[in-house]
Amino acid sequence: MTREAFEDNKVANNLHVVSDGAKALEFLRREGDYADAPTPDLILLDLNLPRKDGREVLSEIKNDPALRTIPVVVLTTSEAQEDVVRSYSLHANAYVTKPVDFERFIAVVRQIDDFFVSVVKLPRH
Repeated sequence: MTREAFEDNKVANNLHVVSDGAKALEFLRREGDYADAPTPDLILLDLNLPRKDGREVLSEIKNDPALRTIPVVVLTTSEAQEDVVRSYSLHANAYVTKPVDFERFIAVVRQIDDFFVSVVKLPRH
């Protein structure tokens, strides 16, 4: 759905998608099949990932000196207050609940893109 939203929104940024939390960390650390992966400017992270959930991934990202400056937007279906609190305590940069409606989801992706690409000054990697 995120890939479709990027395409529909004509987001010019490169989008890389992995299927689970363990692969996300391999991608970020450029391990195995991801040895040539680029360092992302922004991470959109779902909490509900197989193998290693998003909370574990977020914790490892923010505890890794090479990765911790990459902004992480938790983009998930969970509206649970404990997930919001835990994500921010693990140093997420933003917590966004995915809208069920695709048109609203496109609008949310556009806002994230506008904010993190046009408004915020990000560190270079």
